[in-house]
Amino acid sequence: MRFIDGLSFPLLIIMSVFMIGAPFVPEPHLLEKFRMFSDGTLNRAIDVFDVFWHLLPAILLLIKIKRQYGKTMKPV
Repeated sequence: MRFIDGLSFPLLIIMSVFMIGAPFVPEPHLLEKFRMFSDGTLNRAIDVFDVFWHLLPAILLLIKIKRQYGKTMKPV
């Protein structure tokens, strides 16, 4: 977890925005994969890996937020 703690928030935010939107033209991969999922055609391993790859920076950002601020936040 020291790896995640060593990453800066601005870097993770920029990476998350870029990877969620990439490629910007003609449409983001995540939007395409969401359509494939809703159609039931998201069944190739490369497509599942692609979803994971594009969400990885956002997942790291959420883990960092939880580790940094989770101790002070009270559950509802």
